[in-house]
Formats: sequence, C-alpha cells, structure tokens
Amino acid sequence: MSKFNKKNKGEIPAVNTASLPDIVFMLLFFFMVATVMRDNELKIKNELPAANQVEKLDKKDLVMYIYAGKPNYGYQSQFGTEARIQLNDKFSEVSDIPAFIYAERESKREEVRPFLTTALKVDKETNMGIVGDIKQELRKVNALKINYTTRIGDVSLNKN
Repeated sequence: MSKFNKKNKGEIPAVNTASLPDIVFMLLFFFMVATVMRDNELKIKNELPAANQVEKLDKKDLVMYIYAGKPNYGYQSQFGTEARIQLNDKFSEVSDIPAFIYAERESKREEVRPFLTTALKVDKETNMGIVGDIKQELRKVNALKINYTTRIGDVSLNKN
C-alpha cells in the first residue's frame, strides 16, 4: 500500500475569496476620488445657441457661471415663465450680481483673481434685454472678461 493518495480527477479547487474585500474597497476608493459632483442644479431651461467658431476655455476653475433663461416646468408655478437669472443654485435678481462676483473673487486665491472669467450661459430663446442688464452690472464691478457659452453647430441665417 502506498502512503500517497492520488487526487480525484475532475475536482475543481475552491475559489479563494480572501482578497475580495481589498478589491472592493480599492474600487470604492477609486470611484470616490475620481467622481466629480455637479456644482449647480439647473433650475432654468438652458438650450445654448449654436456657433461655428468656438474656442474651449483652458482653466474652468477660473470661471464664474451666470445662467439666464425661462424657469423649468417644476419652477414655473412659483417663478413664472419670464426669463430669470440663476446664480449658483438659486434664482436671483440683476441687483444680486455684484455680490455674487465679489463672493466668487474672495473664494479664489489672490494671484488668480485677475484671470477670472464670467461665463454667460444664456438660453437661445432668452430676450437680449436681460443679457444687457447682466453686462451693465458686470461693468459696475469691473468684471470685464466675459465668455458666451455656446454649443458647436452650423449657424445659418435663413431669410426667406
């Protein structure tokens, strides 16, 4: 009789699950670090106009966003159907823009403040009167570097 037993043929060894918790936590940590949370919840309709000559902004952390457009359907009962301004996560008046600009400037480092850009994300159906009012308020606080955010597309003027 032999001292060594032969292994039974066809048996599948058990799966080692000792490293499974390490892998799960590594994936969890990766997604927590790599995920970017959305800064603002849009409360307005924001279908951007098309433009055929578009440049991409280099440093998005130096951009302050001002949204303008009609309120979304869920907010129309409270705020109406006229075009409104949204600063961060709330509807605002034109007179609130200087305080918003000053607060955004204060939240940035001293050396990058001269490079701040104000981006206007205006719905394509919004009246230009509100854009003119926004620009007047930006002039008062010396925020003269303005960017109009658009989508890439073919701009053709059909005059029939």
